[in-house]
Amino acid sequence: MSEYQVTNPATGEVEATYPTANEQDIQQAIKKADDAYQDWRQVSLSERSALLHKIADIYIERQDELADMIATEMGKPVAQGKGELGLVAEIYRYYANHAEQLLAPNQINVDEGSASVEKLPVGALLGIMPWNYPHYQVARFVAPNVMAGNTIILKHAPQCPKTAEIIVDILKDAGLPDGVYNNIFATNEQAATIIQDSRIQGISLTGSERAGQAVAKEAGSALKKVVLELGGSDPFIVAADADIEKAVADAITGRFGNTGQACNAAKRLIVVEAVYDKFVQGFTDAVRAMTLSDPLNEDTFIGPMSSKSAAVNLQKQLDGAVKDGATVLVEGGMLKDKPGAWFAPAVLTDVDDSMDVYRQELFGPVAVIYKARDVEHAIQIANDVPFGLGASVQTQDPALAEDIASKLEVGMVTINAPSGTEANTPFGGVKRSGFGRELGTLGITEFLNYKLIRNKTSA
Repeated sequence: MSEYQVTNPATGEVEATYPTANEQDIQQAIKKADDAYQDWRQVSLSERSALLHKIADIYIERQDELADMIATEMGKPVAQGKGELGLVAEIYRYYANHAEQLLAPNQINVDEGSASVEKLPVGALLGIMPWNYPHYQVARFVAPNVMAGNTIILKHAPQCPKTAEIIVDILKDAGLPDGVYNNIFATNEQAATIIQDSRIQGISLTGSERAGQAVAKEAGSALKKVVLELGGSDPFIVAADADIEKAVADAITGRFGNTGQACNAAKRLIVVEAVYDKFVQGFTDAVRAMTLSDPLNEDTFIGPMSSKSAAVNLQKQLDGAVKDGATVLVEGGMLKDKPGAWFAPAVLTDVDDSMDVYRQELFGPVAVIYKARDVEHAIQIANDVPFGLGASVQTQDPALAEDIASKLEVGMVTINAPSGTEANTPFGGVKRSGFGRELGTLGITEFLNYKLIRNKTSA
């Protein structure tokens, strides 16, 4: 895509286009971020905290307007958009309230003199963010790092230029000094140029495996630290003693929230044999009862996918799975007679490890249900993929829940609820889901200089 462009996924209409940056824009953004860092690092934590609280206030005040914009740009139902924006405010408040404690020096016990580790900012950072949670993804990168004293250059997804611009306005209205946050409509090639610039001290990307590989390669060649939050194919394990009605409801929310376009969505439903039929009946009945609706309606749960190209790619994966022998329990797919990016929910079973789809991420409203002999078999299926982001476990036995959770090769496990995210808990994965953590106490630690101060002066 040569331009940043708003294409309404509900209608397929192009509503706005934005030209990409030129070389002068890129260099100006880098210089502004680097120059601003020299002053911003000196600003007190109390002043930064007050500013982050103002940002949170503005997000709450403008919730309705911003949710409508998200729906128009990438199709998220407005009720879910408001939920995202509420979380954004919580993230800014969390770091505003806790940064003083999180950034306090660590004292080290030594035999003579004293030793401490200071936690200091490192400079200008580049963030490369996706379209599926266009405010939340930015907030979880910006809030801790701005609070720590770093400055930001942000390359947002080409589908979200209006949101990218409104974020600039929100931060400016809150009083953030010029240059601390810099939006840039950069191409991938220009992003590589920014990474290589010596003034950039770190990079954070949330996106696809392919994007992660490209960014990690550039960052590695430039000896820059990088945080990657990539894909996921999260397991949702249902044990024999699970409350099936609740498990079905949680699976529906976990799989189809944001029209299934979440890295930590419940993409693989792994159900033990003893309750498999009951779960499948309840789940498929619930999916058949779903209706695709206008994302601007308050009561809409599932709207269009983010783009026509995303829907086409998911349809190819669905067709490939069926061709390879998967059984279709609920026949969904692209609505080809309707403009936009509409995709009816589908449910598959009988997927095995001989099929490509077994180890692929299905980024949209397609659920795959697996039958496991027992809990140990369910864990084996859950771990048999290249991803390791999150997981959900449904059981009424606390000891069993903890045992399953400890054996799953993921970065996050949620028990008796769909996977989610909170301002005060860390988010991130292992294996091909990336590395590094965002949010919580760990989210502010990724781009800091842990400086040892060792004083051997005798008392």
